[in-house]
Amino acid sequence: MADPKFFTKAGPFTLAQLAKISDAVISGPIVPETMYSDVAPLDTAVSHHVSFLDNTRYTDAFRVSRAGVCIIRPEYADTAPAGMALLTTPDPYRAYAKAATAFYPLPMASGEISPAAQIDDSAEIGEGTEIAAGAVISARAKIGARCRIGENSVIGSGVILGDHGSVGACASLAYCEIGARVLIYPGVRIGQDGFGFAPGAEGHLKVPQLGRVIIGDDVEIGANSTIDRGSGPDTIIGSGVRIDNLVQIGHNVQIGQGCILVSQVGVSGSTEIGDFAVLAGQVGVAGHLKIGAGAKIAAQGGAIQDVPPGAEVGGTPTVPVRQWLRTAAYMNKLMKKKGK
Repeated sequence: MADPKFFTKAGPFTLAQLAKISDAVISGPIVPETMYSDVAPLDTAVSHHVSFLDNTRYTDAFRVSRAGVCIIRPEYADTAPAGMALLTTPDPYRAYAKAATAFYPLPMASGEISPAAQIDDSAEIGEGTEIAAGAVISARAKIGARCRIGENSVIGSGVILGDHGSVGACASLAYCEIGARVLIYPGVRIGQDGFGFAPGAEGHLKVPQLGRVIIGDDVEIGANSTIDRGSGPDTIIGSGVRIDNLVQIGHNVQIGQGCILVSQVGVSGSTEIGDFAVLAGQVGVAGHLKIGAGAKIAAQGGAIQDVPPGAEVGGTPTVPVRQWLRTAAYMNKLMKKKGK
């Protein structure tokens, strides 16, 4: 059970309600009016809890679980413990996410504005928006309805934040226009200068960074990640993108819809990333590249040339994943022979 000091729980929900919420089908002992009060892992769940099975590593825990209802794939229904109600779906993890969100919805904006916040007279604040102590809202900024602005965050001059946005503590937003329902976690930096210099023996001359950062709807930006504004063209983050903690996105980068960038990814300037591409942890991408739609780069991969749409690559420099794995296996065999 989630600690009530930190999380506010909704519910309870009936089995029928949970089936509708999770887009799943009721199976097993069916009492649609049975109430369930919380979510819990397979090994600690009891009769009033909802759990799920998505990874085959946990099938043993599932077989002995005391959860009242479990979200599973249909093929596991025959191995369920006696008396357990089932919600079957081809995608249990996604269904569980919907159920867990119903029990623990994101906090709603309170509409309270702290007297310790600093808000310029020319700023526009949407209805129901919450602004915490120490926050600074600068001139001509436009904050949408029912947003949450965290402690000591800074919204720069002219910044636009769409409805239902959330800005974490100590984040700073500048030179940017941001869509609706965007979650910005603590410490994020959006719109700072791009890393642009004209090098020379007399010193490195700074190139003015005159673009913006444009962010679509339903984007999530993890803690302490940074997104540089464009040097002339804009830096663009498409709708539905998920950016993990500690990610660096350089100036003029264009990221398509639904992309995933995992922790410590670094994307150099002017790179284009197609829709629904995935960059795993610590991937580095050189500048001015094109990463095709649906491409996947394995963890710690180093891309120094374009990656075709749909390709799966790994290693440094990146090569097709199978080639990378074969090379790693071959090197391992060589090291073992050398050890003999």
